[in-house]
Amino acid sequence: MVSSSAPVFRFDRLDALRGFALVWMAVFHFCFDLSHQGLLAANFYEDPLWITQRTCILSLFLLCAGAGQAVATTQGQSWPRFWRRWAQVVACAALVSLGSWFMFPNSFIYFGVLHGMAVMLVVARLSAPLKAWLWPLGAIAVALPWFIRHPFFDSRATNWLGLVTYKPITEDYVPVLPWLGVMWWGMAATQWLLARHPHCMASGANGPGRGDNSGLTATVRAALAALGRWSLTFYMLHQPVLIGALNAWIFLK
Repeated sequence: MVSSSAPVFRFDRLDALRGFALVWMAVFHFCFDLSHQGLLAANFYEDPLWITQRTCILSLFLLCAGAGQAVATTQGQSWPRFWRRWAQVVACAALVSLGSWFMFPNSFIYFGVLHGMAVMLVVARLSAPLKAWLWPLGAIAVALPWFIRHPFFDSRATNWLGLVTYKPITEDYVPVLPWLGVMWWGMAATQWLLARHPHCMASGANGPGRGDNSGLTATVRAALAALGRWSLTFYMLHQPVLIGALNAWIFLK
């Protein structure tokens, strides 16, 4: 691990991957908003097309979150700085619960992606020294809900663990299991890359990487990377903006 005073590099390809996930998420949520307003015939709760997309988007976010923790711990991020960022995630999770309660009082979000990430980020930070052991631990975390399910875990007080016999009624549900396994895999993969091939995560103009920084591909990557550096802000603002714009269009048309 490097000293906390060492220079901190931004890995723009990791930021760009996070930015791509944000764009995909925004498109997905806009389609959901259209469906909610009756403007798009789509079943987001049962149609494999939408369920699979949600799984892929969520997986990308958690892989990037695990990767981010690998970068942070490798670069010597202090615990106080970690807790400051963690507090932002917790505060935003509370706002999501409050906002969803107003929109969906019978299915509000009480343990969605931000709630799950708040728990998983602490576990990931503490388990970072396990390195290669994170691969089998991730596999166990992903597989465990398929083999252990019990009614004890069906209450709201315990279903955040993920060992439920049925999916709770909520607009977003991201339990610790199996999703902690995905975050662990993102951390393990990034630790391996940082130790052996750090250039794969950054272009030549952004830290210890190399590659072509010209042309359309570089422009798109730079735009996505800029977005990816503001992931929490974008996550919190995109739905109010989309819903507000859609409602304004419906009112004015």
